[in-house]
Amino acid sequence: MLSPGVEPSSLTDYLRVATIHDLMREHFKHWHSIAVRWGDMDALGHVNNAMYFTYCESARMSYFEAIELWKYREHDRQGPALVTATCRFKQQVHYPAWLDVGARVSEIGNRSFTLEYEIYRQGTDVLVADGSSVVAWVDYEAGKAIPLPDGLRAAIRRFEGLRGEGET
Repeated sequence: MLSPGVEPSSLTDYLRVATIHDLMREHFKHWHSIAVRWGDMDALGHVNNAMYFTYCESARMSYFEAIELWKYREHDRQGPALVTATCRFKQQVHYPAWLDVGARVSEIGNRSFTLEYEIYRQGTDVLVADGSSVVAWVDYEAGKAIPLPDGLRAAIRRFEGLRGEGET
């Protein structure tokens, strides 16, 4: 395998890199590109750990736009709320850099769904972080989770290529 940043010198090298790259990323249908900003770094000279949560948030909002999540709200007093967020740091990132953040729904529950994220150096198979989050569908006035709208469930299944209950 070629080292990150090394250009393939032959068609064989190119196909090997492309195949590895595609295999690692194929389970994500949604990708969001992010430019690392100078202000994202901390006193240690690498991207601050909190920024990875912001990168995942940006990918999550982009995912919501892709599935048109907002049209499934019955009124503006209900919608998504982040319940948990996790991140595992694999490799340091320094400015300047571009990152690709993959987002996918891995589980759909009655009142919530789980998103998984993988963050790569753009154009490489270098995984710099991964994580997950649980998003509940909430009645904001009551302050409690309510069932996910059927249309939202269907939109997620369609986008992810998943079969619904009772589908073959």
